[in-house]
Amino acid sequence: MSDILERRPRPRAAMDAEAVRTAYRRWAGIYDAVFGGIGLLARRRAVALVNRLPGRDVLEVGVGTGLALPYYDADRRITGIDLSAEMLAQAHKRVADREIANVVALHEMDAEATDFPDASFDVAVAMFVASVVPHPRALLAEMRRVVRPGGNMLFVSHFAAENGPLWWIERGLAPASRALGWHPDFTAEALFAPEDLTRITAASVPPFGIFKLVRLVA
Repeated sequence: MSDILERRPRPRAAMDAEAVRTAYRRWAGIYDAVFGGIGLLARRRAVALVNRLPGRDVLEVGVGTGLALPYYDADRRITGIDLSAEMLAQAHKRVADREIANVVALHEMDAEATDFPDASFDVAVAMFVASVVPHPRALLAEMRRVVRPGGNMLFVSHFAAENGPLWWIERGLAPASRALGWHPDFTAEALFAPEDLTRITAASVPPFGIFKLVRLVA
């Protein structure tokens, strides 16, 4: 496990589902231009891992505008969920424009309380989502519920620096969490219980290793 995941929890600025909806209502029209490039390699690395893992039923949590959807292998059946109707509208357009046949559904749904039956998916992947949701532990619990035993849960996220200039930037941005729509000072302990931290595998992904691709077996 990477040292960057060994952190003490920090107090988190309050953010609820409505704050997330409001933030991404503003971001939807420009999200691809602002964030598409910086997260491209991390998304592709995560999807490449999904494509190598066993099972075909995949849940993409926080599918957003669908930036990752073109990269899944054709034999994967992709279901995407997102809290933002505006972001999902962009995802629907991407699927239609690119004729992505293996996307079976896109739902407006709360990642912390989905409507899926237990053990519905082989893989659940959440890219740039854990630092967005109001209750990351609830997100993990819900992903664990809908993934079949022995299946995989994957996360791509930036985890807060321990010190240095980036630490000051993250802490300075933390009070703006509601406006930004994510927590700049997000820590692994906010998502994973101590017993999970001993079981995860984590690897740095581009650009510059600022994101981690984390895998946890259900």
